[in-house]
Amino acid sequence: MYRSLLGVICGCSMALTLSAQTPKEKGLETINRNSAEAIVGFLADDEIEGREAGRQGSRIVARYLVSNLKEAGIAPFFKEGYYQPFEVYQKERQLKGRWQVHPDSVAALKKVTHRVLHMANVLGYIPGERTDEYVIVGAHFDHLGVDDVLDGDQIYNGADDNASGVSAVMQIARAFVASGKKPMRTVIFAFWDGEEKGLLGSKYFTQTFSEIGKVKGYLNFDMIGRDNKPEEPQYMVYFYTKSHPVFGDWLKDDIKEYGLKLQPSYRAWDNPVSGSDNASFALRNIPIIWYHTDWHPDYHQPSDHADRINWEKVVEITKAAYLNAWNLANEETY
Repeated sequence: MYRSLLGVICGCSMALTLSAQTPKEKGLETINRNSAEAIVGFLADDEIEGREAGRQGSRIVARYLVSNLKEAGIAPFFKEGYYQPFEVYQKERQLKGRWQVHPDSVAALKKVTHRVLHMANVLGYIPGERTDEYVIVGAHFDHLGVDDVLDGDQIYNGADDNASGVSAVMQIARAFVASGKKPMRTVIFAFWDGEEKGLLGSKYFTQTFSEIGKVKGYLNFDMIGRDNKPEEPQYMVYFYTKSHPVFGDWLKDDIKEYGLKLQPSYRAWDNPVSGSDNASFALRNIPIIWYHTDWHPDYHQPSDHADRINWEKVVEITKAAYLNAWNLANEETY
Protein backbone atom coordinates (compact mmCIF):
# COMPACT_ATOMS: atom_id res chain seq x y z
CA MET A 1 0.00 0.00 0.00
CA TYR A 2 2.80 2.40 1.02
CA ARG A 3 4.80 1.64 -2.12
CA SER A 4 1.70 2.08 -4.26
CA LEU A 5 0.94 5.46 -2.68
CA LEU A 6 4.58 6.53 -3.00
CA GLY A 7 4.46 5.64 -6.68
CA VAL A 8 1.40 7.81 -7.18
CA ILE A 9 3.02 10.73 -5.34
CA CYS A 10 6.28 10.38 -7.28
CA GLY A 11 4.40 10.03 -10.54
CA CYS A 12 2.41 13.18 -9.85
CA SER A 13 5.57 15.05 -8.88
CA MET A 14 7.29 14.00 -12.10
CA ALA A 15 4.29 14.99 -14.17
CA LEU A 16 4.20 18.41 -12.51
CA THR A 17 7.92 18.87 -13.17
CA LEU A 18 7.53 17.95 -16.83
CA SER A 19 4.45 20.11 -17.30
CA ALA A 20 6.25 23.05 -15.67
CA GLN A 21 8.94 22.96 -18.34
CA THR A 22 8.75 25.78 -20.82
CA PRO A 23 9.01 25.00 -24.55
CA LYS A 24 12.44 26.63 -24.56
CA GLU A 25 13.63 24.31 -21.78
CA LYS A 26 12.23 21.24 -23.55
CA GLY A 27 14.46 22.04 -26.50
CA LEU A 28 17.46 22.83 -24.31
CA GLU A 29 17.47 19.45 -22.62
CA THR A 30 17.81 17.60 -25.95
CA ILE A 31 21.32 19.01 -26.61
CA ASN A 32 23.88 16.41 -25.62
CA ARG A 33 27.39 15.05 -26.10
CA ASN A 34 26.40 11.84 -27.88
CA SER A 35 24.81 13.78 -30.72
CA ALA A 36 27.81 16.10 -30.99
CA GLU A 37 30.21 13.15 -31.13
CA ALA A 38 28.12 11.37 -33.75
CA ILE A 39 27.98 14.35 -36.10
CA VAL A 40 31.61 15.40 -35.69
CA GLY A 41 32.75 11.78 -35.93
CA PHE A 42 31.04 11.33 -39.29
CA LEU A 43 32.19 14.59 -40.85
CA ALA A 44 35.78 14.19 -39.64
CA ASP A 45 36.15 10.52 -40.62
CA ASP A 46 38.99 9.67 -43.01
CA GLU A 47 36.48 8.16 -45.46
CA ILE A 48 35.01 11.65 -46.04
CA GLU A 49 38.43 12.79 -47.31
CA GLY A 50 38.46 16.23 -45.75
CA ARG A 51 35.18 17.54 -47.26
CA GLU A 52 36.80 19.76 -49.88
CA ALA A 53 34.15 21.90 -51.58
CA GLY A 54 33.20 20.60 -55.00
CA ARG A 55 34.61 17.14 -54.27
CA GLN A 56 33.01 13.81 -53.44
CA GLY A 57 33.51 14.03 -49.67
CA SER A 58 31.67 17.33 -49.50
CA ARG A 59 28.78 15.96 -51.55
CA ILE A 60 28.48 12.95 -49.21
CA VAL A 61 28.29 15.29 -46.21
CA ALA A 62 25.59 17.38 -47.89
CA ARG A 63 23.48 14.25 -48.29
CA TYR A 64 24.12 13.26 -44.70
CA LEU A 65 22.91 16.68 -43.53
CA VAL A 66 19.76 16.44 -45.63
CA SER A 67 19.05 13.01 -44.15
CA ASN A 68 19.37 14.43 -40.63
CA LEU A 69 17.07 17.36 -41.40
CA LYS A 70 14.45 15.00 -42.85
CA GLU A 71 14.62 12.71 -39.84
CA ALA A 72 14.18 15.68 -37.49
CA GLY A 73 11.08 16.79 -39.37
CA ILE A 74 12.61 20.05 -40.64
CA ALA A 75 11.26 21.14 -44.01
CA PRO A 76 13.43 22.09 -47.00
CA PHE A 77 13.79 25.84 -47.38
CA PHE A 78 13.50 25.81 -51.16
CA LYS A 79 10.57 24.52 -53.20
CA GLU A 80 13.07 22.39 -55.10
CA GLY A 81 14.40 20.76 -51.92
CA TYR A 82 17.14 21.20 -49.33
CA TYR A 83 19.98 21.90 -51.76
CA GLN A 84 20.94 25.30 -53.13
CA PRO A 85 23.29 24.38 -55.98
CA PHE A 86 25.68 26.96 -57.40
CA GLU A 87 28.84 27.19 -59.49
CA VAL A 88 32.06 29.03 -58.74
CA TYR A 89 34.71 30.07 -61.23
CA GLN A 90 38.43 30.76 -61.20
CA LYS A 91 41.13 31.70 -63.69
CA GLU A 92 43.12 28.92 -65.33
CA ARG A 93 45.31 27.56 -62.53
CA GLN A 94 48.65 28.92 -63.81
CA LEU A 95 47.24 32.45 -63.64
CA LYS A 96 46.00 31.96 -60.07
CA GLY A 97 43.25 34.03 -58.50
CA ARG A 98 40.34 33.62 -56.12
CA TRP A 99 37.25 31.56 -56.74
CA GLN A 100 34.39 33.84 -57.71
CA VAL A 101 30.64 33.61 -57.23
CA HIS A 102 29.53 37.17 -58.00
CA PRO A 103 27.71 37.26 -61.37
CA ASP A 104 29.86 40.08 -62.79
CA SER A 105 33.09 38.24 -61.97
CA VAL A 106 31.67 34.97 -63.27
CA ALA A 107 30.64 36.59 -66.56
CA ALA A 108 34.17 37.94 -67.07
CA LEU A 109 35.79 34.58 -66.29
CA LYS A 110 33.52 32.72 -68.70
CA LYS A 111 35.04 34.72 -71.56
CA VAL A 112 38.52 33.24 -70.99
CA THR A 113 40.01 29.87 -70.09
CA HIS A 114 38.67 29.14 -66.63
CA ARG A 115 37.99 26.55 -63.96
CA VAL A 116 34.60 25.68 -62.48
CA LEU A 117 33.41 23.83 -59.38
CA HIS A 118 29.87 22.70 -58.58
CA MET A 119 28.80 23.21 -54.97
CA ALA A 120 25.60 23.24 -52.92
CA ASN A 121 24.43 24.78 -49.67
CA VAL A 122 21.97 22.80 -47.54
CA LEU A 123 19.08 24.69 -45.95
CA GLY A 124 16.07 23.69 -43.88
CA TYR A 125 13.63 25.83 -41.94
CA ILE A 126 10.93 26.07 -39.34
CA PRO A 127 8.20 28.51 -40.40
CA GLY A 128 7.36 31.26 -37.94
CA GLU A 129 4.24 33.21 -37.13
CA ARG A 130 5.77 36.07 -39.07
CA THR A 131 6.52 34.73 -42.51
CA ASP A 132 8.20 37.96 -43.58
CA GLU A 133 10.94 37.95 -40.91
CA TYR A 134 13.86 35.53 -40.73
CA VAL A 135 16.74 34.56 -38.51
CA ILE A 136 19.48 32.26 -39.74
CA VAL A 137 21.64 29.80 -37.80
CA GLY A 138 24.58 28.66 -39.89
CA ALA A 139 27.96 26.94 -40.18
CA HIS A 140 30.14 25.85 -43.08
CA PHE A 141 30.57 22.12 -43.65
CA ASP A 142 33.47 22.07 -46.12
CA HIS A 143 37.16 21.83 -45.27
CA LEU A 144 40.52 21.45 -47.04
CA GLY A 145 40.34 17.94 -48.47
CA VAL A 146 43.41 15.80 -49.17
CA ASP A 147 46.99 16.59 -50.12
CA ASP A 148 48.32 13.37 -51.62
CA VAL A 149 51.94 14.54 -51.58
CA LEU A 150 52.05 15.27 -47.86
CA ASP A 151 54.43 13.04 -45.94
CA GLY A 152 52.36 11.14 -43.37
CA ASP A 153 48.76 12.06 -42.65
CA GLN A 154 47.34 13.49 -45.87
CA ILE A 155 43.72 14.17 -44.84
CA TYR A 156 42.57 17.49 -43.43
CA ASN A 157 39.78 16.06 -41.27
CA GLY A 158 38.59 19.40 -39.90
CA ALA A 159 37.01 18.12 -36.69
CA ASP A 160 37.07 21.56 -35.09
CA ASP A 161 37.03 23.44 -38.41
CA ASN A 162 34.15 23.09 -38.82
CA ALA A 163 32.51 19.77 -38.00
CA SER A 164 32.11 21.17 -34.48
CA GLY A 165 30.06 24.10 -35.78
CA VAL A 166 27.90 21.85 -37.96
CA SER A 167 27.06 19.74 -34.92
CA ALA A 168 25.82 22.84 -33.10
CA VAL A 169 23.52 23.95 -35.94
CA MET A 170 22.02 20.48 -36.28
CA GLN A 171 21.42 20.10 -32.55
CA ILE A 172 19.83 23.57 -32.37
CA ALA A 173 17.53 22.66 -35.26
CA ARG A 174 16.44 19.51 -33.44
CA ALA A 175 15.96 21.47 -30.21
CA PHE A 176 13.58 23.92 -31.90
CA VAL A 177 11.51 20.96 -33.11
CA ALA A 178 11.55 19.38 -29.64
CA SER A 179 10.31 22.61 -28.06
CA GLY A 180 6.96 22.05 -29.75
CA LYS A 181 6.49 25.81 -30.14
CA LYS A 182 6.21 27.71 -33.40
CA PRO A 183 8.73 30.57 -33.34
CA MET A 184 7.64 34.15 -33.92
CA ARG A 185 10.11 34.53 -36.82
CA THR A 186 10.96 31.91 -39.42
CA VAL A 187 14.22 30.15 -38.51
CA ILE A 188 16.53 28.98 -41.30
CA PHE A 189 19.18 26.35 -40.54
CA ALA A 190 22.00 26.76 -43.06
CA PHE A 191 25.00 24.61 -43.86
CA TRP A 192 27.35 26.51 -46.16
CA ASP A 193 29.58 25.01 -48.83
CA GLY A 194 32.80 26.62 -50.04
CA GLU A 195 33.72 28.70 -46.99
CA GLU A 196 37.34 27.62 -47.13
CA LYS A 197 37.58 28.85 -50.73
CA GLY A 198 36.29 32.32 -49.92
CA LEU A 199 32.94 32.26 -48.06
CA LEU A 200 31.38 31.18 -51.35
CA GLY A 201 28.22 29.47 -50.12
CA SER A 202 27.12 32.25 -47.79
CA LYS A 203 28.04 34.87 -50.40
CA TYR A 204 25.89 33.11 -52.97
CA PHE A 205 22.95 32.92 -50.58
CA THR A 206 23.09 36.59 -49.60
CA GLN A 207 23.43 37.59 -53.26
CA THR A 208 20.47 35.54 -54.46
CA PHE A 209 17.97 35.40 -51.58
CA SER A 210 15.29 37.86 -52.66
CA GLU A 211 14.22 38.56 -49.06
CA ILE A 212 17.68 39.14 -47.60
CA GLY A 213 16.48 42.51 -46.29
CA LYS A 214 14.02 40.69 -44.02
CA VAL A 215 16.75 38.74 -42.18
CA LYS A 216 16.84 40.13 -38.63
CA GLY A 217 19.91 38.30 -37.36
CA TYR A 218 22.54 35.70 -38.20
CA LEU A 219 24.14 33.27 -35.72
CA ASN A 220 27.42 31.74 -36.90
CA PHE A 221 29.63 28.87 -35.75
CA ASP A 222 33.18 28.33 -36.87
CA MET A 223 35.52 26.28 -34.66
CA ILE A 224 33.84 25.77 -31.27
CA GLY A 225 35.61 22.68 -29.97
CA ARG A 226 39.17 23.32 -28.88
CA ASP A 227 41.10 24.87 -26.00
CA ASN A 228 43.15 27.85 -27.06
CA LYS A 229 44.08 28.17 -23.40
CA PRO A 230 44.50 24.63 -21.99
CA GLU A 231 44.52 26.01 -18.46
CA GLU A 232 41.10 27.57 -19.15
CA PRO A 233 38.97 24.80 -20.71
CA GLN A 234 35.78 26.89 -20.49
CA TYR A 235 37.27 29.82 -22.44
CA MET A 236 35.53 30.90 -25.66
CA VAL A 237 35.19 33.98 -27.84
CA TYR A 238 31.84 35.66 -28.38
CA PHE A 239 31.79 38.07 -31.30
CA TYR A 240 28.69 40.18 -31.87
CA THR A 241 27.64 43.35 -33.64
CA LYS A 242 28.45 46.27 -31.34
CA SER A 243 25.29 48.19 -32.17
CA HIS A 244 23.28 45.38 -30.53
CA PRO A 245 24.66 45.24 -26.96
CA VAL A 246 21.69 43.12 -25.87
CA PHE A 247 23.45 40.19 -27.57
CA GLY A 248 26.10 40.38 -24.86
CA ASP A 249 23.45 40.68 -22.16
CA TRP A 250 21.68 37.56 -23.44
CA LEU A 251 24.75 35.38 -22.99
CA LYS A 252 25.61 36.80 -19.56
CA ASP A 253 22.05 36.24 -18.33
CA ASP A 254 21.81 32.70 -19.71
CA ILE A 255 25.14 31.61 -18.23
CA LYS A 256 23.84 32.71 -14.85
CA GLU A 257 20.31 31.34 -15.20
CA TYR A 258 21.22 27.94 -16.65
CA GLY A 259 24.59 27.43 -14.98
CA LEU A 260 26.44 27.12 -18.29
CA LYS A 261 30.12 26.25 -17.87
CA LEU A 262 31.56 28.94 -20.11
CA GLN A 263 34.02 31.80 -19.65
CA PRO A 264 33.42 34.07 -22.64
CA SER A 265 35.66 36.77 -23.97
CA TYR A 266 33.06 39.29 -25.16
CA ARG A 267 34.11 40.93 -28.44
CA ALA A 268 31.71 43.66 -29.54
CA TRP A 269 32.62 44.41 -33.16
CA ASP A 270 31.75 47.63 -35.01
CA ASN A 271 31.72 46.04 -38.45
CA PRO A 272 32.17 42.23 -38.37
CA VAL A 273 32.98 41.80 -42.07
CA SER A 274 35.81 39.29 -41.80
CA GLY A 275 36.67 35.98 -40.21
CA SER A 276 33.95 33.61 -41.35
CA ASP A 277 30.50 33.43 -42.96
CA ASN A 278 29.33 36.18 -40.61
CA ALA A 279 31.01 38.57 -43.05
CA SER A 280 28.54 37.80 -45.83
CA PHE A 281 25.70 38.95 -43.57
CA ALA A 282 27.45 41.85 -41.87
CA LEU A 283 28.12 43.35 -45.32
CA ARG A 284 24.32 43.46 -45.70
CA ASN A 285 23.98 45.26 -42.34
CA ILE A 286 22.50 42.19 -40.69
CA PRO A 287 23.49 41.89 -37.01
CA ILE A 288 25.55 38.82 -36.22
CA ILE A 289 26.66 36.61 -33.36
CA TRP A 290 29.67 34.33 -33.84
CA TYR A 291 30.81 31.60 -31.48
CA HIS A 292 34.50 30.68 -31.71
CA THR A 293 37.10 29.09 -29.44
CA ASP A 294 40.13 30.81 -30.97
CA TRP A 295 43.19 29.60 -32.83
CA HIS A 296 45.03 26.37 -31.93
CA PRO A 297 48.10 24.56 -33.34
CA ASP A 298 45.98 22.10 -35.39
CA TYR A 299 44.18 24.88 -37.30
CA HIS A 300 44.23 23.99 -41.02
CA GLN A 301 46.45 21.00 -40.31
CA PRO A 302 45.84 17.27 -40.88
CA SER A 303 46.03 16.90 -37.09
CA ASP A 304 42.61 18.54 -36.53
CA HIS A 305 41.10 15.25 -35.31
CA ALA A 306 37.96 14.45 -33.32
CA ASP A 307 39.89 12.97 -30.40
CA ARG A 308 41.20 16.46 -29.58
CA ILE A 309 37.77 18.04 -29.18
CA ASN A 310 36.63 19.37 -25.80
CA TRP A 311 33.16 17.81 -25.92
CA GLU A 312 31.84 19.51 -22.80
CA LYS A 313 32.67 22.88 -24.34
CA VAL A 314 30.92 22.01 -27.59
CA VAL A 315 27.78 21.04 -25.68
CA GLU A 316 27.82 24.13 -23.45
CA ILE A 317 28.33 26.46 -26.42
CA THR A 318 25.54 24.72 -28.31
CA LYS A 319 23.19 25.20 -25.36
CA ALA A 320 24.13 28.87 -25.03
CA ALA A 321 23.68 29.41 -28.77
CA TYR A 322 20.30 27.67 -28.79
CA LEU A 323 19.17 30.17 -26.16
CA ASN A 324 20.53 33.00 -28.36
CA ALA A 325 18.69 31.59 -31.36
CA TRP A 326 15.51 31.37 -29.32
CA ASN A 327 15.81 35.06 -28.48
CA LEU A 328 16.60 36.00 -32.09
CA ALA A 329 13.50 34.13 -33.18
CA ASN A 330 11.11 35.29 -30.46
CA GLU A 331 12.14 38.62 -28.95
CA GLU A 332 10.00 41.50 -30.23
CA THR A 333 12.97 43.82 -30.73
CA TYR A 334 16.74 43.80 -30.38
